Amino acid sequence: MGHPETHKTQRVGWLRAAVLGANDGIVSTASLILGVAASGADSEGVVVAGVAGLIAGAMSMAAGEYISVSSQADTERADIAREKQELENDPDQEHQELKAIYVKRGLEPELASTVASQLMQHDALGAHARDELGISTTLAARPVQAAFASAGTFSVGAALPLLVVLLFPAFTLIWTVSGSSLLSLALLGALSAKTGGAPMGVATARVTFWGALAMALTAGVGMLFGATA
Repeated sequence: MGHPETHKTQRVGWLRAAVLGANDGIVSTASLILGVAASGADSEGVVVAGVAGLIAGAMSMAAGEYISVSSQADTERADIAREKQELENDPDQEHQELKAIYVKRGLEPELASTVASQLMQHDALGAHARDELGISTTLAARPVQAAFASAGTFSVGAALPLLVVLLFPAFTLIWTVSGSSLLSLALLGALSAKTGGAPMGVATARVTFWGALAMALTAGVGMLFGATA
């Protein structure tokens, strides 16, 4: 009896967009807040900067993901259209191409020819899209899904340091925002690694390091301009 299987690659599209959005939300908003706070701004100014960063960042992430993934989708559609035309014009040559692919994967030439013939009889375009072009329904580009995932997770990530600003007094923000943001980044790295089946330690260290570097540099700029103002 067959049994359903789920694989990590089915999560690649939305997981990449979600992790990127949440990571950017935490890092960019926390860095912005730290930079403004380090310059000596009051709590109201820090909150305004944080809210503006959240809105601008979410829209930027949505637009960037949509444009980027749409370009990928356009390329995929163009490749499939070209492949469809080639199948109509020269099916024998396309059969040989598919056969050669299966031979390279380890099948005997006769068996590869049989497999290619049967797959082309069932769904020629689907077989060539999958095995020649590397395009499948699992990994196909989905611009709208990527845009919403990135904007939504960016907003969630950005809300975390902004919430700290609302809960703690201004003179503690350097430590409370940086500490809570680094903890959030570490948890995000661990969660994304677990969801994608990757080593948790490497992912956690990676996102934490780059987040700490971004916040340190931005806080340094804020201190510099605050001291010279």
